[in-house]
Amino acid sequence: MVKKLNAFILLALTSLAMGCGDDTTEADRVGVASECSRTSDCPIALVGAEEVQLSCLDAFKGGYCGLAECRDGRDCPDGSICVAHTDGENYCFRACDHKSECNANRSEAQEANCSANFEWAEPSEDDGRKACIPSSSGS
Repeated sequence: MVKKLNAFILLALTSLAMGCGDDTTEADRVGVASECSRTSDCPIALVGAEEVQLSCLDAFKGGYCGLAECRDGRDCPDGSICVAHTDGENYCFRACDHKSECNANRSEAQEANCSANFEWAEPSEDDGRKACIPSSSGS
C-alpha cells in the first residue's frame, strides 16, 4: 500500500513539474490566441522592447487575441508568427506544435487548430513551424 502511495505521489509531482514552466514565450505568458469579445479582454504584450495592446480579432470565431497588419515575425510577440491569412490580412498567430497549445484559453466550441497549412507573411521566415489558426467567424 505504501509503495503504491509513494508511486502515486511521485507521478503526481512529476505531472505538476511538467505542467509548470509552459509559459516560456511572450505569446503564452500574455495569452496570444485567447478567446475574446472585445479588445479590453486582451492583454498587453511585448513586441521587441515595446508594449503593445493585443486586439480582439473579431474576424475569427470566438475572437482571437492577436495583432493585425504584421509584416513579418519581428512585428509579433515572441512565440507567435506573422501569417498571411486567406482573408487577405496578415495576423500574429501563436506558434504551436500541438492543438492543445492553441486552446489553453479557448472554449471547446471556439477551438483553433495547430496547422502547417498556411502562408507566411514573409516567405523567407518559413522555418517549418505551425500556427494556431482559428476558424473564421463566418464559417
